[in-house]
Order: sequence, then structure tokens, then C-alpha cells
Amino acid sequence: QVQLMESGGGSVQAGGSLRLSCAASGYSVSNNCMGWFRQAPGKEREGVAAIFSGTTATVYIDSAAGRFTLFQDNAKNTVYLQMNSLKPEDTAMYYCAADLGSRCGRRGSEYNYWGPGTQVTVSS
Repeated sequence: QVQLMESGGGSVQAGGSLRLSCAASGYSVSNNCMGWFRQAPGKEREGVAAIFSGTTATVYIDSAAGRFTLFQDNAKNTVYLQMNSLKPEDTAMYYCAADLGSRCGRRGSEYNYWGPGTQVTVSS
């Protein structure tokens, strides 16, 4: 059974950094796709970034380009979302998700398993 668990969220001031982690079990991140999504209050969920087999990483949100990076530790079966220069508009619940079909896109409907999420709050 696939289980995903995010951690690393918190409250920071604008300009700060956070590193989100997503630990997977029952699913190998070394040769599969993991995505990050976020949902702010009153807004639709949006795809943030995805990484495939630790070799191909894509950041989908234009405003996050250059600020967010993805990487993974196959030995820990964990993927990470490093977020730098955080802005108040980055405030949201962040979720990681596993795509068994390895499409690794930005649409949540393509992902099969989800973690419970971790809250990120950025104050100005």
C-alpha cells in the first residue's frame, strides 16, 4: 500500500526558506514520478512541480521558477521541495503525490496517491 507523508512546513517571513519532505512507502521514488501541489484558501489546487526518477524535475509555477527546486534521496525514498525567497502568495497547504502512470504532469487528476499535506505560511 502506497503511503506518503509530508513534513517541513511552517511559518516563515517573506524571503525565508523552507524544505518540504515527502517520505514514501510502498512506492519507489527512484524510478517513478512524484509531484508537489498546493492549495490556498479559496483557490483551486495547482501543480507546483514534479520529479521523475530523480533525473527530470519541472517547476510548473512561473513565479516559483528560480526559487523552488526538487531533489530526492533514493536511499531514504524521499523527495524534497526546496523553497527559497518565499513570498506571502506561496502560503498554502502543500501536498505530495505519486503518479503510477509516470506522466509527471501538473494535473492532480493524473496522480494516484496523496499525502495529508503540510501547511506553509509566509508572512510579509
